Amino acid sequence: MEIAHSLQQTPSSYIREILAAASDKNVISLAGGLPDEKTFPIDLMKPMLEKLSEMPEVFQYGETAGYAPLLSFLRDYFQLPETHMAMACTGSQQGLDLIARAYVNPGDKVVMEAPSYLGAMQVFGLVQANILSIPQTPTGPDLNALETCFEQESPKMFYAVPDFHNPTGICWSLETRQKVAELCTKYNVALIEDAPYRELRFSDEALPLVSDFCPQHAIVLRSFSKIASPGLRIGIVTGKRQYLEPLVKIKQGADLHSSVPMQALLLGLLQHPDFDQHIDAIRTLYKTRYDVLFASLKEMLPDGCEVKNVDGGMFIWVTLPECDTFALAKSLLSNGVAVVPSPVFYADHSKAASALRLNFTNATPEELINAVARLAAGLQVQLNASNQTLVEA
Repeated sequence: MEIAHSLQQTPSSYIREILAAASDKNVISLAGGLPDEKTFPIDLMKPMLEKLSEMPEVFQYGETAGYAPLLSFLRDYFQLPETHMAMACTGSQQGLDLIARAYVNPGDKVVMEAPSYLGAMQVFGLVQANILSIPQTPTGPDLNALETCFEQESPKMFYAVPDFHNPTGICWSLETRQKVAELCTKYNVALIEDAPYRELRFSDEALPLVSDFCPQHAIVLRSFSKIASPGLRIGIVTGKRQYLEPLVKIKQGADLHSSVPMQALLLGLLQHPDFDQHIDAIRTLYKTRYDVLFASLKEMLPDGCEVKNVDGGMFIWVTLPECDTFALAKSLLSNGVAVVPSPVFYADHSKAASALRLNFTNATPEELINAVARLAAGLQVQLNASNQTLVEA
């Protein structure tokens, strides 16, 4: 049986492939965006885990939109407007898939920053969207390019990760957030705001969501994988009812509903009096590891490399002298360190600047230092080979 044309056009996930190779115990992985298992709040979940045995109702079929007590709690937790609702998904990735299936026809234009989250490009690719790329600046998307795109192309939606962007780690400035919201409202473009790293801020106060400035033109995707556990597979989508009701209809046909026991477990965790302390502990741990990785990169990388400072999240973006980053990643893997090369984060690989995305949350400080030493040595070999080729030419 022939597979669908849309799937035929979707390449295999490089990250999935490299994570499989990185499972080797001799490989230090800076590739995947994995939280440290030691941060999983098992102790905080124990009271609700024990209570579940006395709640047979959560093991029955549930409402497609989600477990009512959780949704009621989240309405206050997220301070949703009266016109808005929340729905639970099997991870925020499913929420993104539902949005694409509900609203994107083949050829519809979807705007994304370049580089951008690989999983989003795959989702929009499967529904055969026409992905339009906007350059990224240190404070967010290039606003002039974004307005020109909105004005000339009339896209349906703009997908973005404003807080500690995947893959670059950039956090949009307040001014950029306000301007993007203004543009989405002016040109009637729906903002799809993905916020999986928002709670992982290392310093200063959190900035408002972009959607706070255009609530009637936005859908927000929230994840608990980074601050609770990926295995719970619970994400939350919020937005005005008019936007979310079609998602509920599609989800009903997809899986009826997400796991009700896991939603109840998440509710118990969020209501635990020590949950805020748990978040603080994660931030402290990841900030320490970030500091180690950043300092090691600054010390050991060859000349011509640039390390982007971040204020939170899970990734550092390292720009390199021009080189074949796929070949570099392959050679580094053979030398015991896994990284992700920049082209996988671009809709058009040919437009990717030479760079690597490095994760710092799932390796010890000692592993991070060793990984950078291997990375620096491998990169120097690659650059020397490239320079020799140029000399011979």
